[in-house]
Amino acid sequence: MLISCKKSWKVRVFDPCRRLLKLSLVVFFVVGLYPLLGAEQLQPQALEFTGTCMLRQIEPQLTGRGVTVGAICRSMTYIDTEPQNDYRPYTSHRCFAGKNVSFFDDGWIEAGFSGHSTAISSILIGSDPNAFYSPLGRFEYEGIVPQADLYVYEFWYFVTDYVFPNRWPQVDVLTMSVGSAFEDWWTRGIDSMAERFGLVIVAGIGNGRKAFDPPLYPAAGANVIAVGVVDSNDANGFVSSLANFTVPDPDHSSAGPTSDGRCKPDIVAPGNCLAAIVGTQDGYYATGDYSSFAAPVVAGIAGLLIQKAKSDPNLWPVLSPMAGNCLIKSILMTSARKLPGWHKGYSTDSDDYQHPLDFRQGAGLVDALAAYNVLMGGMQLPGEVNAIGWDNNILDPNTGGEEVYEFDVNDVGGVLAATLVWNKVYEDRYPFKPVARRNADLKLELWGLELNDMGDYVLLDRSDSAVDNVEHLYTLLDGRYGKYELVVSFSTESPTASVPYAISWKPAVPESVDDMHYE
Repeated sequence: MLISCKKSWKVRVFDPCRRLLKLSLVVFFVVGLYPLLGAEQLQPQALEFTGTCMLRQIEPQLTGRGVTVGAICRSMTYIDTEPQNDYRPYTSHRCFAGKNVSFFDDGWIEAGFSGHSTAISSILIGSDPNAFYSPLGRFEYEGIVPQADLYVYEFWYFVTDYVFPNRWPQVDVLTMSVGSAFEDWWTRGIDSMAERFGLVIVAGIGNGRKAFDPPLYPAAGANVIAVGVVDSNDANGFVSSLANFTVPDPDHSSAGPTSDGRCKPDIVAPGNCLAAIVGTQDGYYATGDYSSFAAPVVAGIAGLLIQKAKSDPNLWPVLSPMAGNCLIKSILMTSARKLPGWHKGYSTDSDDYQHPLDFRQGAGLVDALAAYNVLMGGMQLPGEVNAIGWDNNILDPNTGGEEVYEFDVNDVGGVLAATLVWNKVYEDRYPFKPVARRNADLKLELWGLELNDMGDYVLLDRSDSAVDNVEHLYTLLDGRYGKYELVVSFSTESPTASVPYAISWKPAVPESVDDMHYE
């Protein structure tokens, strides 16, 4: 039974099945506050770096209205393995005034507040048009989806009440900055939720060598969008570090591959944002370069795309329970900006087609405006398509097992980015084992037809990982080809099941193509 509380908060009555679970977790906490020496007029400046502010200038109504974001937050205190429910954002801070925030926990103990949760929530929905901090002066504060509804779940409660029964939490996107070094039934259960409901789930990848070397689960899971963090550039002082960022540092952002050889993270974002301080009415601090705070940035951008899709019937496949999460993931990755040193797989002199992503950057830096442009390119069915767009489809071995997207690219000398994503299928009940008969391996190829040539197409690039359920191309186009084909097909010869998939593509200005490997 839901019990309504003040300010539309909700808690749930105690569920004894919570006691069935025992696990060891790491939350990407930030210790201490950084002294603030100055700020720009609009905060968090990290949103400008991701193209979010520019997108809002073009589409001012994209504020998250009509979208529900779920934030899974771990209790700060445990006694005898029992969470003490101190997981809530401090909603008395004025950046949360008038916000629709709902809480979900066992309700068996009075809930407390978390600085970690407060910062994440303010990055998502906070707004304070007259924010002030004495070293900074006055500035305007606005989160990435300031008009979204926010559901905040105590982690342990979410696992027992939603993951264990494989139940949809009735949100549009989930974000979590909680992780474990090992795959477990609950991490597979989260992957199962993403596949079963087409639910977009975003998670921080971990804080590099200072926490764990490997990418943390559930971010390392097959169907989750794993977010790494780019480092602040503080060469010109503290204020500059809030607006300017460099490449990910493996000391601060966990890097792939995973223990089974998959590429993670999927994407990177800035994490150093001004955020609300717990226990204060109007205090702010800089969160630092932590993936805990990069994850809500990506989740918020996903929320903006979902809001747009809700307003346009032509975009409704984005909301489909059949691989809708794959489509959002694909669009975010196709539109990502490559940072210096981007390179597939290991640090060698050439790309490795068996590794679709960079082990530090994933597909690159999230770009809200570019993602919006890909979304607005619209759904394109196989056959002749535009040079920018996407599809949400099914690859069927009984009808040839191949889908082809043919297009022209007029920007000679540019780059083509394309991403193919499909869900890994798990059982829908504990212990959520993979379903072998429903899982298949796909590949993505780019073929080109030379200008004035009536002959066969030439294979220009391919992405064919044996373990990933993501394939990504970032291919230089040298102007010799007038026609291109993106081909989605099975990598194995004898697939046993049809596979829902999402694909997106776009031409791009070359980025870092003169330095495609790490120094």
